[in-house]
Amino acid sequence: MRIVGGQYKGRRILTCEGPGYRPATMKVRESIFSMLMARGVDFGSARVIDMFAGSGSLAIECLSRGTKTAWFVEKSNKAAGLIRRNLAELKVDKNVARVVCKDLFGVLSGRPDAPFDLVFIDPPYGKDLLVPALEKALENGWIADNALVLAEVESSVAAPSEGLIGEMELLTDREYGQTRILLWRN
Repeated sequence: MRIVGGQYKGRRILTCEGPGYRPATMKVRESIFSMLMARGVDFGSARVIDMFAGSGSLAIECLSRGTKTAWFVEKSNKAAGLIRRNLAELKVDKNVARVVCKDLFGVLSGRPDAPFDLVFIDPPYGKDLLVPALEKALENGWIADNALVLAEVESSVAAPSEGLIGEMELLTDREYGQTRILLWRN
């Protein structure tokens, strides 16, 4: 997989293969970052968290665009190891990126040092974890006021009903083949 924009544009990153892994395609990542830039995201000042990170491609794309704080939460040792290896290959400063190899719900049970401005959530398909993860993140202060929250889910998953996940406003609901992208502002 290649990075689509920023200082690492064109560089390859390793991804996991096997059941449950489906890194965002180049087309989907290009669309995601077009949506974010159209909404004025300042990557240089954004605190980013990639929940259920998998390959970490979305937060790595943010780092390529100048993000100074990026967290990757991934419970699989194999996937977390690949994220660490990709960050090392790209020579990302260890003070900028943090890989947390733990279950997301355990992490979200605590409180962060500061909330995140840009949240990516890509839960495993068929597990119905989107709403519980967002509720826990909101409850414990992981999502900043005015933050953008982007979910990548299977196309059969409908956007959660208004009011189901706090005060978040649905900005975008798009399908790309078997993938649905949902974008909210908190």
